[in-house]
Amino acid sequence: MNGPFDFTLALADDALVAAQRLAEWTTRAPEMEEDIALANIALDQLGAARLLLTYAGELEGAGRDEDALAYLRDDREFRNALLVELPNGDFAVTMAKLLFLAAYQLPLYTALAGCPDERLAAIGAKARKESAYHLDHGALWVKRLGDGTEESHRRMQAAVDHVWPYTHELFVADPAAPVDPATLRPAFDEVVGPVLAEATLTQPGSAWAPAGGRAGVHTEHLGYLLAEMQVLHRAHPGAKW
Repeated sequence: MNGPFDFTLALADDALVAAQRLAEWTTRAPEMEEDIALANIALDQLGAARLLLTYAGELEGAGRDEDALAYLRDDREFRNALLVELPNGDFAVTMAKLLFLAAYQLPLYTALAGCPDERLAAIGAKARKESAYHLDHGALWVKRLGDGTEESHRRMQAAVDHVWPYTHELFVADPAAPVDPATLRPAFDEVVGPVLAEATLTQPGSAWAPAGGRAGVHTEHLGYLLAEMQVLHRAHPGAKW
């Protein structure tokens, strides 16, 4: 990433794509309370995305607002990590994604709250409170499924094995950024390790680290997600309610 604009846009895209994926669970969650919880987490992510996209547009100075950045970019222009664009899979996969993303975003937003950039600091101070809840929620389900029945344990371990390699991209060093992602890895490990242990799950040891999202090289899944997310705006450009 290069400069405050790219950094801010990457965080915005993480939150926006995560919100879109979580919203797909609406009316499909395994229980009514969880349906509402996931919708609320999606709204939290969307709120952070809006703040970050607005600021990214101001940093860019090209006249693009949050809607233009959300709805009028193609997949190669998105800078989200591959983790958030992965399909939801079963409920275990979604909870593994939620745990790992929140364990990254919480120390990230906490660090941002103390950075010299006042706008990023304000966004970080707000978002870290929400990320703390997201982390608690994901951890609760990972432990519940991992240390549950034989079948739930099998599915939760399979989900962790599947999602884990995509966490490495979150922590690629960027010393010029307001917060260097590489500095967040210890906090992530300190949280995730004990959760997996309590869940009786094995932390994967794979060195495979798929990446490319921060440079605009994505999986095929992002194109389908964006097609659904952007269709109304692109079909009726400039429309007003």
